[in-house]
Amino acid sequence: MKSLFLSFILSLFLFSCSHDLLDKAPVDRISEDAVWTDAALVQTFVNSKYRDLSFGFNWNGDELMWASASDESLFSHDYGMWAINKGELTPANLAILSSGPTEYNGNMNPWSKNYRYIRDSNIFFGKIASVPMDSTLRRQLTGEMTFLRAFRYFDLVRNYGGVPLITQSFGLGDDYAAIRRATLDESINFVVSEADKAATLLPVSYTGADVGRATKGAALALKARMLLYAASPLYASATSTARWQAAAQAAQAVLDLNAYQLYPNYQQLFLIANNSEVIFNRIEAQQGDSFLNLERWNGPNGYGGWGGNVPTQTLVDAYETLDGRSITDATSGYDAQNPYANRDPRLAATVLYNGLSYRGRALETFRPGGLDSPDGPESFNTSPTGYYLRKFITESRDLGSATGSQAPWIYFRLGEVLLNYAEAQNEAAGPDASVYTAINRLRARASMPALPAGLSQAQMRDRIRHERQVELAYEEHRYYDVRRWKIAGTTENLPVRGAAITKNASGKLQFAYPSVQERRFNERNYFLPIPLKETQANPALTQNAGY
Repeated sequence: MKSLFLSFILSLFLFSCSHDLLDKAPVDRISEDAVWTDAALVQTFVNSKYRDLSFGFNWNGDELMWASASDESLFSHDYGMWAINKGELTPANLAILSSGPTEYNGNMNPWSKNYRYIRDSNIFFGKIASVPMDSTLRRQLTGEMTFLRAFRYFDLVRNYGGVPLITQSFGLGDDYAAIRRATLDESINFVVSEADKAATLLPVSYTGADVGRATKGAALALKARMLLYAASPLYASATSTARWQAAAQAAQAVLDLNAYQLYPNYQQLFLIANNSEVIFNRIEAQQGDSFLNLERWNGPNGYGGWGGNVPTQTLVDAYETLDGRSITDATSGYDAQNPYANRDPRLAATVLYNGLSYRGRALETFRPGGLDSPDGPESFNTSPTGYYLRKFITESRDLGSATGSQAPWIYFRLGEVLLNYAEAQNEAAGPDASVYTAINRLRARASMPALPAGLSQAQMRDRIRHERQVELAYEEHRYYDVRRWKIAGTTENLPVRGAAITKNASGKLQFAYPSVQERRFNERNYFLPIPLKETQANPALTQNAGY
């Protein structure tokens, strides 16, 4: 209990509530019993659970991002990431990726982190009925905690498969050895049922200071994502039209709320909290995470950046030409010696590449002499791929500042729901008009042409997967998408390539695309290993296959 209330007491400084906390006893004297007799303190407890959610800008308390565990990015400085890239994760070495500030560490160990806060949620559910408070507020807070616990169980299922479903709090004398893993289907069904329950308790929207809390739309979006996974090859033992239909219907339920609209500017979408497209996000300015420095962590070395999570050539190559053709299409007009001309605008909104205007000058990744190449300052911070991250970055912010990045992290947005619907509906019924409409809405926002008519189901499947790759880049989808589709054995076994640009005496640039990191993926890597300390403490926990 000590760790729970240390984090909770810290949160008193970080969140406001409807009562004047200055009238309360000193925070170092707040007892557990006092919390569950005060509605204001219970609200603050719930607020702290939002802050506890893992988020994508600092994967384990450092600068790592999930993207760098997939084929869309490479993390330049290792910090243990390369063990994943080389297929070397084991139940014993997860600890190398669990360093960092206490309240954020263990993101590469979702088992321990999630169950720690599931325990907190279970305490809430055991106490909330007896707290003196308005019934409407009790209902809302119960809905929020139901959603947050379901979200944590979803994270466990996507990383481990079937997991123990613990819904009561345990005391020091309780027997943990009796805990066993539920089946994969039981675990999926639990997430879905909890999301449904949360949706009945939560409002469609909030006003004022409550904007940003979990809503009915967030709960339904979680359900839709879980059902999309459940229908996918990794989770379904056989192709099931019924599962795909359920996933499509769940995504349609989010759309039917008519509560969200595509934000017109793709690049700005990721810089403006609670914009029209956002279903659920984390607002750094409200969470107090002033240590974040996305701009320095990921910026080009020529500007004082550290070149951390850098895009791969695989990601860059995925963006079509402006007429909607793949760069591998001989009729696309793509020129490997002028590779960034006439490309999907989402490329320039996501990736910094040579010649792109950035912070008052053109990016220079060429050699010799390029300011953002190994010939520039701090060559050890140069991107190995020749690319840098632009998505999420506030370009007006000084890279020299050590703290203060405040970009929102978006957990759910309308763009993803449209993609989820299109994928599920295509698998359930083929490429009908609604599938085209969902995808073409996203393409129109990006000023890209509509998909060609007459695609087969297989062709549409490929187009939807491609659209997810470019629309959702760096948003923690690619890592899981290639696994749930069971194509990671192909995508994750390819070497990372980059762009090596040479400038000759006359100023002409010559492009080459060398391999910069070898990668390995084993069949066991479809799921993470359960940490060794957990299976040692409870032999009833069966380890994932291959570990």
